[in-house]
Amino acid sequence: MEKVNWQIKKLGEVCKTTSGGTPSRRNPDYYNGSIPWVKSGELDKGIILNTEEKITDEAIKNSSAKVFPKGTLLIALYGATIGKLAFLGIEAATNQAVCGIFENQNIVSKYIYYFLLFNKPKLIQQGVGGAQPNISQTILKDLDLPVPPLKTQHAIVTKLEELFSELDKGIAELKTAQQQLKTYRQSVLKWAFEGKLTNENVKEGELPERWEWTTFEKVCIKIGDIDHKMPKQLEKGYPYVSTKDFTNDLKISFDNAKYISKEDYLNLSKKIKPEKGDIIFPRYGTIGKNILVDFDKEFLVSYSCAVVKPNHDIVLSKYIYLFSLSPKVTDEIRKYVVETTQANIGITSIKNFVFPLPSIDEQYKVVKELESRLSVADKLEADIEQSLQQAEALRQSILKKAFSGELI
Repeated sequence: MEKVNWQIKKLGEVCKTTSGGTPSRRNPDYYNGSIPWVKSGELDKGIILNTEEKITDEAIKNSSAKVFPKGTLLIALYGATIGKLAFLGIEAATNQAVCGIFENQNIVSKYIYYFLLFNKPKLIQQGVGGAQPNISQTILKDLDLPVPPLKTQHAIVTKLEELFSELDKGIAELKTAQQQLKTYRQSVLKWAFEGKLTNENVKEGELPERWEWTTFEKVCIKIGDIDHKMPKQLEKGYPYVSTKDFTNDLKISFDNAKYISKEDYLNLSKKIKPEKGDIIFPRYGTIGKNILVDFDKEFLVSYSCAVVKPNHDIVLSKYIYLFSLSPKVTDEIRKYVVETTQANIGITSIKNFVFPLPSIDEQYKVVKELESRLSVADKLEADIEQSLQQAEALRQSILKKAFSGELI
């Protein structure tokens, strides 16, 4: 369709916007009301029909919070939720991190919704920086909005919803497959350490012949961590990594690692230092995301992690490492984890982990069978992730066509 009668206007010229407010938390009575109060974290439901908290008329009178009408388009302005969108399916107030964009007779709200969805990457980029990244209503109002006639707006929305319905269906199927792969991975790990991948007719709840139960402590030379005191940080020196340097694929990235002096490295490494074949076991926060050190490099890992040093005469590093990722260990962790300000697990608890130990030859077979199956799962998972990225790129491409007049 040719762009006849399209105009470029600022969003603020076309729509009225306003943000909400937070009634004083010092007055708990403000939060015992019946008026739904939306926070930015709740802008992921598409249409908001209920809220976690509700406030009173007095809260509205004594704060900058205000009640927005049903049908108002909401957009998050602060933090990790920047650019998230939702419609009000009820009358509701919002906090100051949420901006309301009001319906009017000259613009279709869903047209604005899709326009802001298209501009979300741009808004996120503009919101970078500060302790809490944010965008202002000024940034929002200053967006250049292509405004076609109402009939064309409706036609664009209809076409977008038709295309996105099919796209979302495909994405849902990919995410289901992704979840099924995670379940399969956990099942394979479970079967492996029950002996079922390398032995026939294993009875439920029993180990195969010549397998025995043991503990981490009995098959390791040492399990420990370094001193809790953080050494002085330098621009260069010996890498000093923590769980923030662990990647999603269970590797260590040294790109943003801290560095310490040779003197501090030598002093701290007297207690324990990671070497090739060791397992790094996070003890705080990211518990369960264990790392196998499969490279030669001098570095230290912070006290937030334990270093597990297997006795290679008894156990293969790969065997005990893969076991550390299995559901059995996940269940063990649930027993031992201490919930304080941050979940953590002690060195003694790690030493006491119980696991099944076959002969070295059998361990090789288990590792080989596991790696074969998990590599297939990894390949499928990578293909799914690529397809999901392509789907999101397609969504942006469709939106780009919509607002350049090329979609219909």
